[in-house]
Amino acid sequence: MIQLDFYGTLVAASLVLLLGRGLVARAGFLRSYNIPEPVAGGLVVAVLLLILRTFDIEVRFDTSLQTPLMLAFFATIGLSADLASLRKGGRVVGIFLLAVIGLLVVQNAMGIGLATLLGLDPLMGLLTGSITLAGGHGTGAAWGTVFSEKYGLASASELALASATFGLVLGGLIGGPVARLLVKRVQVPGGNQEQAPRLPKGFEQPNKERSITPFSFVETLALIAISLLAGNLLNGLLQGSAFELPAFVCVLFVGVLLRNGLAALGLYQVFEREVSVLGNVSLSLFLAIALMSLKLWDLAALALPIFIILAMQALVMALFAIFVTFRVMGSNYDAAVLAAGHCGFGLGATPTAIANMQAVTQRYGPSQIAFLVVPMVGAFFIDIINVIVIKLYLALPLFAAV
Repeated sequence: MIQLDFYGTLVAASLVLLLGRGLVARAGFLRSYNIPEPVAGGLVVAVLLLILRTFDIEVRFDTSLQTPLMLAFFATIGLSADLASLRKGGRVVGIFLLAVIGLLVVQNAMGIGLATLLGLDPLMGLLTGSITLAGGHGTGAAWGTVFSEKYGLASASELALASATFGLVLGGLIGGPVARLLVKRVQVPGGNQEQAPRLPKGFEQPNKERSITPFSFVETLALIAISLLAGNLLNGLLQGSAFELPAFVCVLFVGVLLRNGLAALGLYQVFEREVSVLGNVSLSLFLAIALMSLKLWDLAALALPIFIILAMQALVMALFAIFVTFRVMGSNYDAAVLAAGHCGFGLGATPTAIANMQAVTQRYGPSQIAFLVVPMVGAFFIDIINVIVIKLYLALPLFAAV
């Protein structure tokens, strides 16, 4: 077994990103289907590690940096959230939120229905629904423990983690092709006319150059650190209460308060360019570590019925994005970018959603509304709503005898 320490893992993650960029630059089909660079590089490395494992060679990474990077990314999402702009897009946020709720209901109905047809415990169907797909690894692990201890479902935690891994992979793979299909149906803004150049905001086009200074960089770094510290303290205070939330939601919430509170008091205006740079670095490294450390053999160990359910969930996600999300959001370019983002966090996680949208906007142009709506809904509202939907399903008579 080869064990890479903190520094070795950081080097490996950086090389994965360079590999992904090289693959996307040279492989036309990756660009054509808008596959994010961290996904391309990370999956290649994950497959190579799977091959090495067949020769009894296992490589393990130090993933201690993964959680801080994820939290730093969500801190920058919060620091980018201008509530005045959010109020302007309130109707769009509300419509997208309804589409998200619709998917959660469909995912759980699909999971329970297929599990029943295949002769499995309906709890397995719920576990392969919104718990692990929209919820991700954290939510999956938490509910897996509940299902094991309270309902006596064997290997629930292992099933949850494997299902969440499957969702993370598929979420990063189907978003680009879905967007490619939809973009063909719409007119890309500025595609046939000259427009005044605009510096992209937030996370729209991460490869655009942004001027920064050392002092402003340190200021933004301090805001992110405060968001991490205060967010984790808030998370600790809420533990075990009715208001308990995942740590990243608390960090994002503190970031929102910092940005808008300081601006309202006239004390400080957040520099979005620096926030964008640090956020994109955190996002890229997080995804690289997450994907290169995937244990694909866990997916291979999934029983065939579970694999069938998850494959059908991926198909349903793509169809939902095309026929529901795209249409209710206006059937325009912004709607196509939103659909790609919905695939990302509908199957995987909000960072995957951002990466999906970046792959689209890097090629076709910015979509400010998409990068306003998806991070807020995918990072903040989704976990709260998902818990409500899950508990409503568990209250069904179907689970009364479980």
